[in-house]
Amino acid sequence: MNQDATYASQSAPSPLTINVRQFIDVQPFSNYQIMIMVVCAFLVGMDGFDALAMGFTAPTVARQLHISKMALGQLLSSGLVGMMIGALVFGPVADRIGRKPVMIGCTLLFGVASLLTAFCESFGSLMIYRFVTGIGLGGVMPNAIALTAEYMPFRFRATGTTIMFSGFALGGAVGGYVSATLIVRFGWPSVFVVGGIVPIAIALVALVMLPESARFLVLKGGEERRLAAYLQRIAPQADLRQATLVLEERRATGFKVKHLFTEGRTKLTLLLWCIFFMNLLDLYFLLGWLPTMFFEAGISVKGAILITTVLQVGGTLGCPLMGRMIDRRRSYMPLAALYLGAAFFIFLIGRAGSSILLLVLTIFPAGFCVIGAQTNSNTLAAEAYPTSIRSTGVGWALGIGRIGSILGPILGGVLLSLGGNPRNVIWAASIPALLACIAAYAVARHLAQATEPDPVAATAAAGK
Repeated sequence: MNQDATYASQSAPSPLTINVRQFIDVQPFSNYQIMIMVVCAFLVGMDGFDALAMGFTAPTVARQLHISKMALGQLLSSGLVGMMIGALVFGPVADRIGRKPVMIGCTLLFGVASLLTAFCESFGSLMIYRFVTGIGLGGVMPNAIALTAEYMPFRFRATGTTIMFSGFALGGAVGGYVSATLIVRFGWPSVFVVGGIVPIAIALVALVMLPESARFLVLKGGEERRLAAYLQRIAPQADLRQATLVLEERRATGFKVKHLFTEGRTKLTLLLWCIFFMNLLDLYFLLGWLPTMFFEAGISVKGAILITTVLQVGGTLGCPLMGRMIDRRRSYMPLAALYLGAAFFIFLIGRAGSSILLLVLTIFPAGFCVIGAQTNSNTLAAEAYPTSIRSTGVGWALGIGRIGSILGPILGGVLLSLGGNPRNVIWAASIPALLACIAAYAVARHLAQATEPDPVAATAAAGK
């Protein structure tokens, strides 16, 4: 984070040698960068729609296919297992072959699998297609985060990346309203038809409009003309015809994952994994089970879905607001406060009972905190690692987090099947948020200590 600022504050490179990172940092924010952010937001938005589609349709699917709560928990988790595998596999793959082909290929994969889900008539086929859908979803996220972060100037990086990723929450929110209407009028399969056709169309648009990562192309080598064309779109007035484009980073070789634990990254990596694990456990427990619990409390299917959608609405607002605060303070300490707020408001959801007004008043701020914090944790992960392992770092953080997201619905199903009071089950969900708060505080302290100026060096510089 501060390393980027250091590069940007250095003297400008010679006309014949241009540092790509510094070049992007010092240019005015362009329409081309906005386009990248928006297209990635649409990809992630359909990611959000499809990721949550099973939760929205769960009450109806369970009733029509006679699926028990225990089996429903497994079904909700099948897509999350796929998302974990997709993130763990396609993060490193993208660091080798590029962000763009992986994003587009994975979007087409989950679009086709979603369409096939609409024609399932058995529990087993649903499990298989939701698993394949999850693989595609898991491959899109880390690369959309990495690509957006790499094209954002350092002064707008957290804000731009969180605005992009708020597409996930917005896609989930829109998906809730669309699902509530479609299920009543056309049945649950219609949700997956929409969730398949739209991402395929967006993938074709992205194929034409999205660039490859400029930093990735520098490290790859042999792509000077293509790279110069991308940078020219950011700064049309710049003359790059004779320029040598460089990047002050080494290319990581060998097994990418091992580099997450070298050069002093072990503590940061483990703390990030803790944050992602705990928060995604909470998020997917809430998204997977709230509609069903509200329905069983006497609220209609449509009402249960719409109330749960308020979680996504709160997250949509929380993402950019917290991103802007982080950019201004150049600190991730607000993450700890967000996770503390998440624990508090999740606890209050359990106190709201079946009152629609109280549920809305508690779910909205819970979404602001849980989803807002998760999105800014994504930005933190993208900034924590250099270009050559950025998709690997974000992908593995999300992949480890997916273990939590898998356990969330399963634990909910187990606790409810054992006769647990839904109120007490929701209260228990505040504990992971508290643990994420502690880990986020430790991350912020770690980063602050890592970027403190060396007092001996500062004294020597002052003496000069």
